[in-house]
Amino acid sequence: MSSLLYTLGRWAFRARKLVLILWIAVLAVAGGSALLFNQGTDNAFSIPGTESQEALDTLNHTFPQVSGASAQLIVVAPAGDTVEDGATRTAIDDAVGSLSDIAQVQQAVSPFDENITGAVSDDQRAALISIQFDGAMTDITASTISDVEGVASSLAEALPAGAESSLGGELFSNSLPALSVVELVGVVVALAVLILTFGSFLAAGMPLITALLGVAISMALIFVATVFGPISSTTPMLALMLGLAVGIDYALFIISRHQDQLRSGLDPEESTARATATAGSAVIFAGLTVIIALLGLAVANIPFLTTMGAAAAVGVAIAVLISLTLIPAMLGFAGERLRPKPRRAARRAAARRTTAAAATTSPRGDRTDAAGPLDDLGERSESPAPVPEHVEGQGNRFFLGWVRGVTRLPIVTIIAVVAVLGALAIPALSLRLALPDAGSLPEGDGARTTYDLVSEHFGEGFNGPLIVTGSIVGSTDPLGLMANLKSEIEGLDGVAAVPLATPNATADTGIIQVIPSGSPDSQATKDLVAEIRGLHQYFLDEYDVDLQVTGFTAIGIDISDRLGGALLPFGLIVVGLSLILLTMVFRSIWVPIKATLGYLLSVAASFGVVALVFEHGVFAEALHVARTGPVISFMPIILMGVLFGLAMDYEVFLVSRMREDFVHTKLARRSIETGFLGSAKVVTAAAVIMFAVFAAFVPEGDTNIKPIALGLAVGVFVDAFIVRMTLVPAVLALLGDRAWYMPKWLDRLLPSFDVEGEGLQHELALREWRDGTDIAVAASGLGLGGPDGVLYRDVETTVRTGGVLAVVGSRPIEVTALLLTLAGRLEPDTGLLKVAGLVLPVRAGAVRARAAYVRLDHGEPVETLTASLAERPTVLVVDGVDTLPDAATRRTVYERLVTATRAAERAGRPLTIAMGTADAASLTDVLPTSAPEVLDLDATNPGTRLTAEPSASTAESRASSETQVDA
Repeated sequence: MSSLLYTLGRWAFRARKLVLILWIAVLAVAGGSALLFNQGTDNAFSIPGTESQEALDTLNHTFPQVSGASAQLIVVAPAGDTVEDGATRTAIDDAVGSLSDIAQVQQAVSPFDENITGAVSDDQRAALISIQFDGAMTDITASTISDVEGVASSLAEALPAGAESSLGGELFSNSLPALSVVELVGVVVALAVLILTFGSFLAAGMPLITALLGVAISMALIFVATVFGPISSTTPMLALMLGLAVGIDYALFIISRHQDQLRSGLDPEESTARATATAGSAVIFAGLTVIIALLGLAVANIPFLTTMGAAAAVGVAIAVLISLTLIPAMLGFAGERLRPKPRRAARRAAARRTTAAAATTSPRGDRTDAAGPLDDLGERSESPAPVPEHVEGQGNRFFLGWVRGVTRLPIVTIIAVVAVLGALAIPALSLRLALPDAGSLPEGDGARTTYDLVSEHFGEGFNGPLIVTGSIVGSTDPLGLMANLKSEIEGLDGVAAVPLATPNATADTGIIQVIPSGSPDSQATKDLVAEIRGLHQYFLDEYDVDLQVTGFTAIGIDISDRLGGALLPFGLIVVGLSLILLTMVFRSIWVPIKATLGYLLSVAASFGVVALVFEHGVFAEALHVARTGPVISFMPIILMGVLFGLAMDYEVFLVSRMREDFVHTKLARRSIETGFLGSAKVVTAAAVIMFAVFAAFVPEGDTNIKPIALGLAVGVFVDAFIVRMTLVPAVLALLGDRAWYMPKWLDRLLPSFDVEGEGLQHELALREWRDGTDIAVAASGLGLGGPDGVLYRDVETTVRTGGVLAVVGSRPIEVTALLLTLAGRLEPDTGLLKVAGLVLPVRAGAVRARAAYVRLDHGEPVETLTASLAERPTVLVVDGVDTLPDAATRRTVYERLVTATRAAERAGRPLTIAMGTADAASLTDVLPTSAPEVLDLDATNPGTRLTAEPSASTAESRASSETQVDA
């Protein structure tokens, strides 16, 4: 991957104008499409397969009068008066009549209707007008809503002085999310951090520009997608928040690596390519983890949540693509202007020279001062180790003090961190989930005012009535049956009133409106729904009625239950994915386990803080929390998914540097320090930016987004600074060398994910080694072991382009192993190898695309060879020559090879051939040249010539064939 990204980065640098034009074109097309096709977002929540949704779908057909969206209009008479007084009642009656005439209003029920009870408060001061629409919330048009609001306004004007009225209810309970100036604070903080990190306004502006471009494209695509189905109004805000955060951070990683490389003297183009290859690999890994976790939201099997996760995943994917293409292009535009100024570099060099002059060198080569030996970081050490290049010149004593402080007594650090985060997580035990209602809206909002007035005069339950429905087609006395059912339900605990119990016009379906005594999001209401459903069999046996509970409140309860039940399987998927991915990256057993446990601590702590604020009211007023209580149902699952990706992001950038240094030095504790110093600065900057962006959505954020934003802000802070930068170094210090242990069988089983670009570094190091278009195969010190011993060792060869390599050996398995290695199908244990100018095993995929491997003992040999040659390979590897059955077949194979070789030469792409056999004599009949390069795996000095000479008959056959080919 790193090699491919290296090529991509170099191309984007050179084709920067084209890349920029393409991204601007994408934005223009997406934006234009959004303007043309946008259908608007909605706040409707549905959950197929639940009792409440099935009952509501049934009511759409059998009792449409009560299945659509609803609203409430409350009237409160002046102090000392009642709603029965002449002027107030007249105004209410007029409003009911006007509402009934509005399109899409199924009915407006007067509080004075004789069939309705409970619509007038006990003190006669308040009355409720119930408005029922003939469609779902998504179907109600803006003109209908405007007409209803107009009637409500006219009612307010017609009421006597001192009276109060307010419009609210289900249709008006959810406000559309909107951006405020406060959210820009996060962008300003991000800009400040970027300026401090890069020391350049030009470099600092790049991540912001690219992140905003990615957000604009993803938002436009979301609005285009509204053509294909409803999308929650929370979806664009979540995509905006995530896209902005990850877009800035991913660009930060690449530009930071680029600037470090410029400081070391690299050319801007080469530095851009390497930064894209190394930091870009980590960006892909981090982006994939976020994307997979977001797509994993589909585990809950809730359509709106699946859509939300998919939309956010698209935003993250766009951020990754922009980081890998547009950032290199912008680095190309910047050129030398991003290189640190010479005077800064000179000061660093002077500081190093001063330190070197103050120290002397011991006879062993150790650095010393008057007091004794010094290590390469200026500290006393008995066994100094070389410091990697990425640490030299940083002089960051703060981070050095940090890492040494947390690793001095690692067990104490571990206990302290676990204790603090464990205590912070305790409030999460009381975290309750529910869908937001009007009570969660800010004070002053019309729907919130209605909610508060209804709660004050009627009780909180009137804000979330339940509908109990069932088929009564078998009843001979539907009115009597409904009366009996009403009496039964009125006697249940938690029921405040049953204002309505009636059959439909065809007397086949009945509904019972139940007013709970608790608020819609209270535990009491949830218990009441569970109790009614628990009596299902009783009602079926006693009244032969299959009752179901539905309504907006019941749907919210079902969604919360479904999401709560999905947390465990989703968590197992995330944790399992974490273990697998990190094992692939770090080639370790303990590091993934430590990283996963740290992630769980971060998640638990963020849940605890959210519960403290939204459930217990700690700092609720300062954060402008409208009302404490349950948080939105999908907060935990989204928080787990997003935080997983971000946590793995920090883990990779921090620990991969430690692993890189450990591989080179084999000094575990030293690698912790040098790796920490090499990555702590960029991880700190990234975490501060993430925290600022998420935190900015808390004070004035949307009701649905606010708890998610707070949880993410806390989670990022805890995970980056407490878990990754404190707990992780302590755990690694405690484990020592064991931290990097991995069983060999598992190492062979798992694919390698080269995040830090080790393969690229190997490829770059061999760029000049036996380079040139005239060399097709180059090997030095090549060796491979097998289960029964060494297969081959110390293989040395160089094959010119268009040449032929003959591999012979008495053991066919050894020959096959070497041929598979040359074809990019098998990875050697030791040595250097280039095939078609590509370094193996780094570019094994590219080599496999250019090199064909043919087993002549598998199938019909001539047909197999012909099929492989039809693919026009650059290198042809032929195995099993000694298995050819007869002279005629050998001659045909020879003819095919000669024809292919000459055709390739005429086409300007010479064909290089490698042939292997366990019988040297068998090669003489099929070699398309008389002077091949020979590797004798049995010889002590590989490279000897063939000992067998062609027989007279064979020579004649060869000459005849060549004549025919020439003809």
